[in-house]
Amino acid sequence: MRRLRKDSLRPLVRESRLSVEDLIMPVFVDENISAKKEIPSMPGYYRIPLGGVAEEVGRAMEKGIKAFILFGIPSYKDEVGSSAFDKNGVVQKAVREIKAEHSDAVVVTDVCLCEYTTHGHCGVVRDGIILNDETLPILGKTAVSHAEAGADIVAPSGMMDGMVKAIRNALDAEGFQDVAIMSYSAKYASSFYGPFREAAESGYAFGDRRSYQMDFHNSSEALREVELDIREGADIVMVKPALSYLDVIRKVKDKFGYPTAAYNVSGEYSMVKAAGKMGWLDEKQIAYEILVSIKRAGADLIITYHAMEIADFLG
Repeated sequence: MRRLRKDSLRPLVRESRLSVEDLIMPVFVDENISAKKEIPSMPGYYRIPLGGVAEEVGRAMEKGIKAFILFGIPSYKDEVGSSAFDKNGVVQKAVREIKAEHSDAVVVTDVCLCEYTTHGHCGVVRDGIILNDETLPILGKTAVSHAEAGADIVAPSGMMDGMVKAIRNALDAEGFQDVAIMSYSAKYASSFYGPFREAAESGYAFGDRRSYQMDFHNSSEALREVELDIREGADIVMVKPALSYLDVIRKVKDKFGYPTAAYNVSGEYSMVKAAGKMGWLDEKQIAYEILVSIKRAGADLIITYHAMEIADFLG
């Protein structure tokens, strides 16, 4: 077996390859700031002001990154997240800014209410209960507003039952048949999201999200979730988080053979950064190994905060 492990031969027999074109870079756009602001729990990652988002995307594109997923920090929040579907909302403005400067960038928009509601949950709340069906029309309106701004892909992340169908119907009714849906199909109620909630100001005011996000003890349930989303019109399905859910990624890919994304989430990123800061690990080597493992598990696309540094590493 060792004959093919020489440095000169390894690349010839390599089974999994990571490319910068596999990566989707998250961008936090904050309409409340005028300069980049580092996220304390995500060292080296920043909130970007609206006026700097096109420049940030341009820097990444110079490294070969072509796809970006946008998360907005709005100037106002209310009980139903109305700024999420405001045509002049933070994400809508950011999409227009990016497309005006970089028409060839692939812009993905997160479609959820948690960043826009005063209570921080992903749906409409009444008497402490997150309401599924009442949330669906709002998600549809939000997706349409993103498409009108120029988004290429909308990515519903709230784990509301029927969200893909509601969004597909809303997009089609407004003439946006060509806008794709990348659904957070198997999104687990995970402790790995902590840093993101600081970054996006999306922490919840009460309870938790276990009534609509998946139980991390389950994997077969993920297949049922993915199958439903495919039937409703999802073009890409996603597993989130990635690193502790490689088995789920593999099950999804093997069963459906569908374009599959995985989200290398904030907690996974921050663990690597913390260990690197202590000198316990080589950050870039570990990040590369993690991303290759996600690709090897079956992911076609990887959303990752390591995108810029891995682009340099691969380059």
